[in-house]
Amino acid sequence: MYRFLLSRQWVILTLVALLLIPTMIRLGIWQMHRYEERSARNQLVTDALGAKPVPVQTLTSPGHTVTSKDRYRSVTATGTFDTADEVVVRRRVNSDESVGFHVLTPFVLTDGKVVLVNRGWIPANGPSQTAFPKIPAPPGGETTVTGRLMPDETTAASGIKDLKGLPDRQIMLINSEEQARRLGATVLGGYLAQTAPEPKGDTPELIGQPGKEDAALNYAYAIQWWLFSAAVPVGWVVLVRREQRDRGARDAEETTEESEPAAV
Repeated sequence: MYRFLLSRQWVILTLVALLLIPTMIRLGIWQMHRYEERSARNQLVTDALGAKPVPVQTLTSPGHTVTSKDRYRSVTATGTFDTADEVVVRRRVNSDESVGFHVLTPFVLTDGKVVLVNRGWIPANGPSQTAFPKIPAPPGGETTVTGRLMPDETTAASGIKDLKGLPDRQIMLINSEEQARRLGATVLGGYLAQTAPEPKGDTPELIGQPGKEDAALNYAYAIQWWLFSAAVPVGWVVLVRREQRDRGARDAEETTEESEPAAV
């Protein structure tokens, strides 16, 4: 009855189905791992953003690498802005995806150490791309800044090439070691993305909170792959039964035609 399953066509179809099932199961497992990884990263971000601000020196120090656990932690720093050594970071976008600069200002702490403060985004308002843009001044005198602690930027992590030969006081990546060499000062590892005080006139535009990864999408993909893997054997059975039914109908029709008497 099912001898047709030994035909070349059905052997190939069955082998393909047998390969698809474990492949789809593995793809589902991979998507579930991605879901768990993204969920864990989202939880780290949530925990960091919800933590109470602490002095920046408790989480970083000169040469320190900011870990994923401390990334986005709210920290405070007390000191004065050093606008004379201020630089801008090229090719940065704001919430509207407009291209401009991030303003990076050294912040001299009361103990003499320096922490880099990203004061936010400004448009490319200079007469040319090589000209240093006009930057609103930060608060003068001793002040307390609150911000999210960020790790040093690298090409590997950001995908941004660290171009050389840029115009004066313009950089591509925020890196505390490079800035320490430029400033000839002791600079804490990482930098602060300023959240307070808010600038006058809303410029520079403060950097918004980090978005969360869409972990639910990976969960949905995992379920989808597993449903596909379950559908393969069901579909195979449906095709086999349809083939068997069609063959039976053809055999019955041929038998009927053979049994009919010849016309006189």
